[in-house]
Amino acid sequence: MYFAALLARTEDGWEASDTELDDVETLSDLADLAREASPDEDTVLVLIEQEDAWFGVVRVDGEEDPRIYVSDAAAAARSAYGELLLTDELLGREPGSDGPDLDTLDLDGTEDGESDDDDDGDGTSADAVPHSPVGDSEILDDLGIGEKELRALDADDALGAIAEALGASEVLETVR
Repeated sequence: MYFAALLARTEDGWEASDTELDDVETLSDLADLAREASPDEDTVLVLIEQEDAWFGVVRVDGEEDPRIYVSDAAAAARSAYGELLLTDELLGREPGSDGPDLDTLDLDGTEDGESDDDDDGDGTSADAVPHSPVGDSEILDDLGIGEKELRALDADDALGAIAEALGASEVLETVR
């Protein structure tokens, strides 16, 4: 089970909306979805979690490239939405090398039950992805959540803790 929400910073505070990721096929699609949530090009956070296994934060500031943090890359690699976030650059790989084939991913939001040992036939497996956080751990520094605090969050309550630190817990709870 997934939960995904957009938190858009406005001059009146944070606004939250839940979002369906079924039509999102690439990180660019996700960034465009986030930009649509803030017509004034303010900061938008895409918060994604999967059943206490992992969480991800994508930050979009206007037309800048999205910044990404994923709490557990290996757990995220086993899910369709996690695969959206785990770019070659984020994983420290050469573009196009051993990366997932997005055409073979089932992006309907359901788990397909793959185990850690599964290999998709092109030489990649979940073991090739680190069992640790990846991405920009300073993604929320200017919003009051430092690197140490972000890395210390447990997947089961991370989004709530992030929203609380931002002063947006009430608006996030309205879309849960």
